[in-house]
Amino acid sequence: MSTPARRRLMRDLKRLQSDPPEGVSATPLPENVMVWNAIIIGPADTPFEDGTYRLLINFDEQYPNKPPSVKFISEIFHPNVYASGDLCLDILQNRWSPTFDVSSILTSIQSLLNDPNISSPANVEAANLYKDHTAQYVKRVRETVEKSWNDEMDDDDDDDDDDDDDE
Repeated sequence: MSTPARRRLMRDLKRLQSDPPEGVSATPLPENVMVWNAIIIGPADTPFEDGTYRLLINFDEQYPNKPPSVKFISEIFHPNVYASGDLCLDILQNRWSPTFDVSSILTSIQSLLNDPNISSPANVEAANLYKDHTAQYVKRVRETVEKSWNDEMDDDDDDDDDDDDDE
């Protein structure tokens, strides 16, 4: 059934495919255009560099008048991401506008990675380390970057549980 929300999501998808922003991608599930898988690559020259973060975006029939819910599926250590993966981002809450589309949502999340809002943290530990102990913050972030690669490999290569260490 074609609804305004579904038509808008198909336009968002066409725009993403014809003019893809660097370092982000998203596609709806084959059986449900209201649920999208997305990937954000950590921006260069940041602690998140080369991380491959998977997200799930859920839209409802009020889209684009109501923002989608966006959740990190990959583990990430960030001041504005709850342990559950839920995101604290103003454009997904009180600063939402129907002019935002999937592309702008993902690029906003990508830029948030290196420019967190520590005045309203979702992860207080990450915010405090970011503010007061930068080296420890960067170390924790780099750990999630490495895990994000393993998440990706686990999906691609589920039978290869070969953990031989040459020690």
